[in-house]
Amino acid sequence: MTAPFLSLTWTDHVTGRQGFLVVDRLVRGVCSGGLRMRPGCTLEEVAGLARGMSLKEALHYDPEARYVPLGGAKGGIDCDPRDPEAYGLLVRYLRAVRPYVESCWTTGEDLGLTQDLVDRAAAEAGLVSSVQAVYPLLDDEAAARARLAAAFAVEVDGIGLDELVGGLGVAESVLTALDRAGVAYAGTRVALQGLGTMGGATARFLTRAGLTVVAVADIKGTIANPAGLDVEALLAARDAHGTVDRAALRSGDLELPGDAWLSADAEVLVPAAVSYAIGVEEQELIGARWIAEAANMPVLPEAEALLHARGVSVLPDVVVNSGTNAWWWWTLFGDIGADADEAFAYTRRSMRALVEVVLARAQADGTTPRAAAHAIAARRLPVIAERFGRHRPVPCGPAPTKPAGPAGLAPTD
Repeated sequence: MTAPFLSLTWTDHVTGRQGFLVVDRLVRGVCSGGLRMRPGCTLEEVAGLARGMSLKEALHYDPEARYVPLGGAKGGIDCDPRDPEAYGLLVRYLRAVRPYVESCWTTGEDLGLTQDLVDRAAAEAGLVSSVQAVYPLLDDEAAARARLAAAFAVEVDGIGLDELVGGLGVAESVLTALDRAGVAYAGTRVALQGLGTMGGATARFLTRAGLTVVAVADIKGTIANPAGLDVEALLAARDAHGTVDRAALRSGDLELPGDAWLSADAEVLVPAAVSYAIGVEEQELIGARWIAEAANMPVLPEAEALLHARGVSVLPDVVVNSGTNAWWWWTLFGDIGADADEAFAYTRRSMRALVEVVLARAQADGTTPRAAAHAIAARRLPVIAERFGRHRPVPCGPAPTKPAGPAGLAPTD
């Protein structure tokens, strides 16, 4: 594994808290990866996430598509997003990394931050957009920006399209695995950790496909019902951080400890909240057949090895939760328009094709889906680098000159 292209640590002069930015690699001078905020966030964590973004981009490479994969990156801030100082910290962080957002790093929502909050803080930090670095790569910037803005304005059942596509990708990954195993949707039970943007949408789409959600964990604990939870009622009763108001629970719903979702009587587990949720001790509690990583890096490597040895298949984050990132670029580059039906159809088709390739490779190689996904990405990364280059092409011709200022002096920056 190569060292990242760029790695930096920033210390806030007001609070003393730290923020991080890691650019794993560039493609045509640009990289992509969200910005997360959580207490305990570290540079090592952000570096791992940035590497994962490089793999996600490569896995969605289609030589016939308008969307050209970008490099991978990630940002992180060590702070509880509920802290009263969080928003000011976010603005100061974005001011500090503004040169990178303007020149090479495209970013957006991640754990602890919504896109609306990132957009508001970015504007306050003096940025045009959190994805402005990609604008020079677009054939028609004005049309592309209008298309993306229109897509973000689309709602389905009162929920933004941008909040649904990622969970749809997770759901389609699970459904593809079930199809390959010949397992019927009806009667298949699911337990989730996290009912935020990703977990909530995943629960909605899996339920609508016929699966039964029997457990959901949030910061207050686990809500469970062996007969099935009312997912829509829980979604309606959650706050901005995915915490469910217990007043919405039905008489048959149980309130259990926070880790009870791990041992739920379910075939599918969906960790959709935090990284490092499943270690060696946690994996011993799991009786599910599949784990779909809706969160980034929720299963530790040593735990995954033990799970694989006893027949539990971990569908890796670099595949499963890549739908949101891909949807941004499919829309901005013009592979799809600002239409929910088109976005859902394209996401379903693309995610199913990707999961099929990964699971077929894992079966053929006798390895884990993660190892298969990494092998596929490793084969594509050099192809992308050779075709598109690491840096933006330098324009031909003489360098532009600045107009002269007073007394014939060039103006200062």
